[in-house]
Amino acid sequence: MSETRGFYSLWLREIKRFIRDRTRLVTSFVQPLLWLIIFGAAFAARIALPPGLNYQQVLLPGIVGQTLLFTAMFMGINVIWDKEFGFMKETLVAPVSRLTIFLGKMVGDSTDAFMQGIIVFVIGLAIGIPISPITVLYALPVMLLVTFGLVSIGLTIASFMGNLEGFGAIQTFVNLPLFFLSGALFLLKGGGLPNWLTDVAVWNPLTYGIDALRHVTLGAVWTPFQVQSLWVDIGVVALFDGIMVVIGTWAFSRMK
Repeated sequence: MSETRGFYSLWLREIKRFIRDRTRLVTSFVQPLLWLIIFGAAFAARIALPPGLNYQQVLLPGIVGQTLLFTAMFMGINVIWDKEFGFMKETLVAPVSRLTIFLGKMVGDSTDAFMQGIIVFVIGLAIGIPISPITVLYALPVMLLVTFGLVSIGLTIASFMGNLEGFGAIQTFVNLPLFFLSGALFLLKGGGLPNWLTDVAVWNPLTYGIDALRHVTLGAVWTPFQVQSLWVDIGVVALFDGIMVVIGTWAFSRMK
């Protein structure tokens, strides 16, 4: 019972943090809107796609993936704040396991990132991107699966950091390669990219998350451009999540 209550309390705390942060809520709408409208319009004519598929349809799942990545990694800041103000020390001495502590924060932060991903899909539908609302429902479990591993990266890095400045530098160092090598903004297959770039991209877990999102939102029209089959994508992301949960739990177990 104490493990369940501890997990729920940590999860609820992260949700309340997100809801009360009005600045973050506003940027959740503005930033993806700029990407979809400005970036989508600028590059639409430069990427060859088959009839019936436009660049904004391809870009929307990529921006959802970007939002999940940046939000998930940013959540690590909460760990540093908790360490600075003593809350983390009180949490660590509570009668719950380090696995429960890590999972409570990880699932709470994943829920926050998940909600921002939903906002991006809503924005895409609102501005007229031809994506079926039904397919968005199929994308929800994929989004949640993707966030688990990404949030775990942020929490693991933050557990080793002692200040916000250091975390910000490491976060940027990790975020940008993951984002730009994921195919969020371009086609990894059939896009005429250099071989070395596609070879590196297959080692990026976010590549498979975005590919899975495009599978479920675009359907058969995405088949010529898919990196892997949908189930391989989901399997790779799930394996990555499991590895990161183990690493994150170990990282939290060494905090004092």
